[in-house]
Amino acid sequence: MPSDDQRAVDQRAVDRLAVDLLARTDYGRIATSMRALPFLAFARHIVSDGRVLLRLPRSCGYHRACGGSVVAYGSDNLSSARPGEALWSVQVVGACSPYEPTAAETERFGAAPRRVDGEPYEPVYLSVEPQFGTVHSTDGGLERHFEHMP
Repeated sequence: MPSDDQRAVDQRAVDRLAVDLLARTDYGRIATSMRALPFLAFARHIVSDGRVLLRLPRSCGYHRACGGSVVAYGSDNLSSARPGEALWSVQVVGACSPYEPTAAETERFGAAPRRVDGEPYEPVYLSVEPQFGTVHSTDGGLERHFEHMP
């Protein structure tokens, strides 16, 4: 049976892996609650200094429910895995706050859509400070690929 120290080291490795995998994708889903009801919203993301930075459409108003709350943010390779490649999904949970990206970070987000749900697109940015992560994969693919991680 693993000791508490081993579980802590293992969880830190999972936390790092979760953020590393998010860095491989461009879009994901943020989950929290609004007026006591759960919701999911799509977001563009980048990883910067261990934080997950999000760009959402202001017109949806989801940023108001997310900022100042604990959120879950996740992504996967379900639609981008090559034939025979292991599938994975990842999520991080952490405190979310409004964020003002640097010019370099804004550039990393790339071009924004012109419209969302018929409304002109106006971006709003959030930062998620991951507190813990989870990673799930098929066929042990990630375990074999990342077994060199400390």
